[in-house]
Amino acid sequence: MFAHAMSAMYRAEVPLYGDLVRIVSSVNAEKSPGLVNTDSIQRLSLERHGAIRLGTAQELRTMRRLFQLLGMHAVGYYDLSVAGLPMHATCFRPIDTDGLEANPFRVFTTLLRPDLINSDSSKEVAETLLRSRNIFSTTLLQILDQADQQGGHLNVDQVQAFIPEALSTFSWQPIAAANQSQYAQLRDEHAILADIACFKSAHINHLTPRVLDIDIAKQAMEFAGIPTKASIEGPPKRKWPILLRQTSFLALEEQIQFRVGDHNSDAGPLTSGSHKARFGEIEERGAAVTPKGRRLYDQLLEQAGSRYSNSGLSVTDRDAILAEVFVDFPDDWPTMWTKGLVYCLYENNSKSMSHSVDVTLPSHINRANLQTLVSSGLLTCRPITYEDFLPFSAAGIFQSNLGNGEQDKRSKCTTARSDKAGFEHALGTALINADDLYLQTEMESLRRCAEKLGIKCDL
Repeated sequence: MFAHAMSAMYRAEVPLYGDLVRIVSSVNAEKSPGLVNTDSIQRLSLERHGAIRLGTAQELRTMRRLFQLLGMHAVGYYDLSVAGLPMHATCFRPIDTDGLEANPFRVFTTLLRPDLINSDSSKEVAETLLRSRNIFSTTLLQILDQADQQGGHLNVDQVQAFIPEALSTFSWQPIAAANQSQYAQLRDEHAILADIACFKSAHINHLTPRVLDIDIAKQAMEFAGIPTKASIEGPPKRKWPILLRQTSFLALEEQIQFRVGDHNSDAGPLTSGSHKARFGEIEERGAAVTPKGRRLYDQLLEQAGSRYSNSGLSVTDRDAILAEVFVDFPDDWPTMWTKGLVYCLYENNSKSMSHSVDVTLPSHINRANLQTLVSSGLLTCRPITYEDFLPFSAAGIFQSNLGNGEQDKRSKCTTARSDKAGFEHALGTALINADDLYLQTEMESLRRCAEKLGIKCDL
């Protein structure tokens, strides 16, 4: 209910998002007969991810409580300082296969890192604005307290109140929390800083449907006259997609109003201005890679970057270099599987089990005989879908939608410093490791296979 309501809200606020959804739905309807993993077309029609930007630890902790009611938990740590952005992030999402099938919704949630703001004056303005705002209504906070008292659940009447109150936290508020001079100072420091600190809500800055072929969808966006980001972030186009590819239509110039004088006043004259931050994104998800696969991916991405950084190459030339470098990442399923580059979902081959197969059934499933069980046809395996994000891709999308590139180069944070412990302290709990979840899914599928075969699993 919440995800549907948020999609409807964003469609009303950003009508171009509705055009994006129609394009994605058309591509998916054409491509879905060739699905190569276990995700259903029903799931694809619902699948979204959103993104919000928070300013304080209190906001992050309260947002954790809100998402927990929806079965969404903080998975993964993303250090965006490596891409020059003064923030770090996590992804709130369901954490098991059934949860993802029922509720394929994620929210990429960033938290401002004031210690990485270059200007002390701008840092003070941002912190003052953030201390004085409350993005959660009194009613919503009361509902969250009730849920805590009820063991983390709401009754039907409470749900009916919860959804509109929660949506107001993510809605667009056209009257800024800052005055015009404060907004201008933070925007000049970094456009993303103004978007985080100068508004009265944690407005959704994009809502992203999942598409089965992002290249076709991007062409359709351009054909429809939608101003589109020049490049696609992430791995190059492959026969067997891995991880995540993303692109977007460019951020909209939206009208806002500022209070004249005291920004804390709800009365008094207004003056008009504009803000650019909200955009429409699409994503194509591939296989989740193992730590070995991720090391190879990061190594190849670094090689490609060293060849085209600061060289003024066109997008076409950059894409060609990326494709050339990524030849070293196998693009056929058997090789990726045998080299241990991707996580797999194993299933019993019911057809083979009903006939004799040319293999002696072992007493255990282990790494030594797993390949034989698959090659003999007793087991099948498919890639597990990547459910998470890539920090450089996220930063690339943000930076392409945040105003003047030269200004961003001057004002971006100059210190790349991970602070997972600091993020967890702000969150109030430990982050869940995404690799643990993928490995757990893989192991559970093998245990089910072993049980059906009447043997043990030693993995």
